[in-house]
Amino acid sequence: MFKLFARSNSERHILSPNGTIEFIFMLKSGHISYSVHKNSKPIIKPSALGFNICGEAALTSNFRLVRAHLRRHTETIELPWGEDHYIDNTYTEAAFYLAEDKLPRRIMTFRVRVFDNAVAFRYEIPPQPKFQRLSIKDELTEYNIDINSTVWKIPAYQPDRYEYNYERASLYDLKAPAHTPLTIRTPNGYYLAIHEAALYDYGSMTIKLGNKNILTTDITPLSDGTKAHVNLPFQTPWRLIMLADSAIELTTNRAMYALNDPPKGDFSWVRTLKFIGIWWAMYVGEWTWAPGDRHGATTEHAKQYIDAAVRLGISGLLIEGWNEGWEGDWLENGIHNKFTITTPDFDLEDVASYARRHHIELVGHHETVGFIDNYERQLEAAYNYYAANGIHYIKTGYAGSMMLIGGHREYHHSQLGVRHYQKTVELAAQKHICLDIHEPIKGTGIERTWPNLLSREGARGQEYEGGALSPSHACYLPYTRLLAGGMDYTNGIFDIMNSVKRLSTTLARQIAYFVTIYSGMQMAADRPFIYEDRFPEVFNFIRNVPTSFERTLPLLGEIGEYYIVAREARDSSSWYIGGVTNEAPRRVHLGLDFLSDGAYEATVYSDGHDAHYRDNPFAINITTKHVGKTDSLELYLAPGGGFAIELKKV
Repeated sequence: MFKLFARSNSERHILSPNGTIEFIFMLKSGHISYSVHKNSKPIIKPSALGFNICGEAALTSNFRLVRAHLRRHTETIELPWGEDHYIDNTYTEAAFYLAEDKLPRRIMTFRVRVFDNAVAFRYEIPPQPKFQRLSIKDELTEYNIDINSTVWKIPAYQPDRYEYNYERASLYDLKAPAHTPLTIRTPNGYYLAIHEAALYDYGSMTIKLGNKNILTTDITPLSDGTKAHVNLPFQTPWRLIMLADSAIELTTNRAMYALNDPPKGDFSWVRTLKFIGIWWAMYVGEWTWAPGDRHGATTEHAKQYIDAAVRLGISGLLIEGWNEGWEGDWLENGIHNKFTITTPDFDLEDVASYARRHHIELVGHHETVGFIDNYERQLEAAYNYYAANGIHYIKTGYAGSMMLIGGHREYHHSQLGVRHYQKTVELAAQKHICLDIHEPIKGTGIERTWPNLLSREGARGQEYEGGALSPSHACYLPYTRLLAGGMDYTNGIFDIMNSVKRLSTTLARQIAYFVTIYSGMQMAADRPFIYEDRFPEVFNFIRNVPTSFERTLPLLGEIGEYYIVAREARDSSSWYIGGVTNEAPRRVHLGLDFLSDGAYEATVYSDGHDAHYRDNPFAINITTKHVGKTDSLELYLAPGGGFAIELKKV
């Protein structure tokens, strides 16, 4: 079904390629608005569009439709790495060219794309007489969703950025702005997630409940109170609404990537990575980031970890605390960080040479503490320093509640924050460096355009273990945060009952994370001796599981309850299945009809019958059997537990 039609002079209807989703663009009395239907049922009721602009009349009214252009687009996109090798990019697009019929007679294009599982739209403002630059006071985009819907949210504008526990609430109880993706279940049973794609040079979108009990866009402000200062031509990020009949179906949505441009250049040099790190030993108090008797980032320790990476069959090593700036209160002293000067007990050139001889990739580390002015003064020299030493991966960090940019305190997610993060990605690409960004701007699919951005944090990870994470947290992520792309969760911590960092997990669950939480840079976060001396058999799964997949098939799950997913390896016919549950135990029946013909050897790592995340986390069963596509598996997930399966073609 492919048509654009009007039921009245004031409406234009755009249908998805399969006809199930309908986007209605409305122009009534000069005001523009929209609504969305799925299977002829309303998902989003009439919702306002437009901007308030500083020093100008609002860009909301007195519009007339000059012309409308419709097209159908169909292609298959190949991704260089990720959860899926190929994604579908089929949609119906309509461009509505609008002009004010009163002074100052400004013009604007409203562009819509309707997929079979999503709708997306953006504003495009070309340069025009007496209108070459604008300061946006507010974006007025609304999402008029049934007030009785259920939402899963984390708060915006908080000191720890995105690092909060997800909460379930009624939409009418959304008291404060929330980050996107904002996941919603409507009373008629549909699931949707409000997010954005292709975020460049604009503030990050948060969502708040407006005075009319309608969800409203709230762009992260700059320190001067405005939302953005833009030169024309300008286009906003895509406002993306993912749609599904079930929570598990929502996790397959890849429209965010389809809305981004193809790669900006040759990225054939990019490789995903699995790595260990001089990191967790600091969290459990064995070593320190700062120099001293227990300093972690020494030349000696680095070489020991490189040797361990070789023995473990892991390709990379992260080293934190190697540079000047970790002394004293590093959160306050970050303005003095030096990114090309090492501590006296760390010889970067020697360590890098040793790593190259052993074919281990080093992951450098830049903790900026949000002092962007200090970091940007050193940025090119710091990247050149790593590149000259053959270091092709950097983990960056932006701890601290705000950023210091241009002498002003700015939100990480403001236009200036977004601009800075993009600067690091583009400069890294020039130097053939891949990034893993912690305390990042949220993912909006730009990894398609800049494939050297392999991972980011952007939610609570396992550094919050020790009391601030519950087993349900990892059961929220696939339906919320992970809709925005991969996450460095720092998986694979086996020293579960450490008195300093007591984890809320079973052992089997720790390896399940390598499947349930995707990342282009996957960290096996514990200390090497834990893997080698205590759990070598369990570590086999971490060694074998890929960091890039051919395709992903979510199998079972409910938000905050459990999640089970299967992923096919890119370079072999092997499959990997992972599952996690919340505090409740459960038994699941898994059919294997997604396998190809022939026999597979299944190695199953599952919770023991008496396993429990509180008092018996190490109870694990490792079994091997031959299975085929007509077989099924019965699996037990203990409270706070999980399972992992490797299926290798015989």
